[in-house]
Amino acid sequence: MRLDKFLKVSRLIKRRTLAKEVSDQGRITINGQQAKASSTVKEGDELTIRFGQKIVTVKVEKLQETSRKEEAAEMYSVIKEERIQETE
Repeated sequence: MRLDKFLKVSRLIKRRTLAKEVSDQGRITINGQQAKASSTVKEGDELTIRFGQKIVTVKVEKLQETSRKEEAAEMYSVIKEERIQETE
C-alpha cells in the first residue's frame, strides 16, 4: 500500500494531500529509510513520523483499503512518542 494512503486510512494523518506533503518534505522514514508518498508500506514496517514538536514511531500491524473510525487504530501500534526539545 502507498504510504500516503496508509497514513490517511489509519487516520495517523487526516487528509491524503497532507500525508503526501508531510512525506515529500522528508519528515517520515520507513525502517530508517527516507520515505516518499509513493513508498510501499508492508505489515511489520516501522514508521517514524515528525509532527511539529513531536516524533511518533509506529509499527504497521495490518493493511486495509478502507477502515471505520473504530478499526483505524488497529492498523498500527505506537512504539514510542517523544517531544522535541526546542533549542534557544
